[in-house]
Amino acid sequence: MRLGLALGYWGRGPRPRDVELAQEAERLGYDSVWTAEAWGSDAFTPLTWIAAHTSRIKLGTGIAQMAARSPTATAMHALTLDHLSGGRMLLGLGLSGPQVVEGWYGRPFPKSPLTATREYVDVLRQVFRREGPVELAGRFHSHPYAGEDGTGLGKALKPITHPLRADLPILLGAEGPKNIAQTTRIADGWMPLYWSPMRTDVYELSLAEAPKDFMVAPLVRAQVCDDVAEGLLPVKAMLGFYIGGMGAQAKNFHADLMARMGYEEEARHIQRLFLDGRREEAVLAVPDAFADEISLVGPRERIAERLELWRSGPVTDLLVTAPDPDTLRVLAELNS
Repeated sequence: MRLGLALGYWGRGPRPRDVELAQEAERLGYDSVWTAEAWGSDAFTPLTWIAAHTSRIKLGTGIAQMAARSPTATAMHALTLDHLSGGRMLLGLGLSGPQVVEGWYGRPFPKSPLTATREYVDVLRQVFRREGPVELAGRFHSHPYAGEDGTGLGKALKPITHPLRADLPILLGAEGPKNIAQTTRIADGWMPLYWSPMRTDVYELSLAEAPKDFMVAPLVRAQVCDDVAEGLLPVKAMLGFYIGGMGAQAKNFHADLMARMGYEEEARHIQRLFLDGRREEAVLAVPDAFADEISLVGPRERIAERLELWRSGPVTDLLVTAPDPDTLRVLAELNS
């Protein structure tokens, strides 16, 4: 199992230590470093900055939002950074949800998410392979554009720049069972938001057709500490925000996922509290048991024991969100 460093997205502003953490992860033998975006900092610019200050570690977007860019714009970002970094790019993508897509990007959330994702990846593959002009008679991503509000003058084009790699890896942050199953057919890997090594049966059918070299790369909060309950508080804060606030009450993919993992009543309770403005109560309502099974928190011996559960399943890459270099070091030692 390979290790990756997941830096996420910025809060109020840049985090000066991100480059230092990425350099330390590279020194420790981590395979990859990942940046993200929500509705503030973008994923590609910080990753480019990190690329300029490292030499070997792979560079992943975990994740870049499809609604933020057309598929050809995303392909341009990826192939450019792949060239500048000497072939270190890993392209992680996700649909996000209606609240962000319509509220932040000002565009409709696709009524057929599977089709929209499949077309997006199709266009990316065409750009990276550069076998001819990009052409797709799609429902969401037609190339050339064929809508009635267009001029009809669009011309099928292929990228001027020759991509460094025709097989640049694409990973998808899918959550629903059908979306995960499609991911195994059209992408090179899957990035679960929550992964419990104790509940791998939740994903068993969706991953049944995954090819042998398919990447399964979940995000995991890790912290070496004496007090497990205290170490779980950041995990619970994240879960309270995503389950309670990253979506509407009637449509929240994160809450639905928690429900499928055996915590339906708790997920709906967290939603109600958060949407009623009782955010601190929503965080405290996150079960310690759920936060614990999707993270690696506690003394070194406890983490070592629980890490074996992650290593024994289908996970190929563990993308670690860690607050300090010592935790990164401990995980590297335990995983060696």
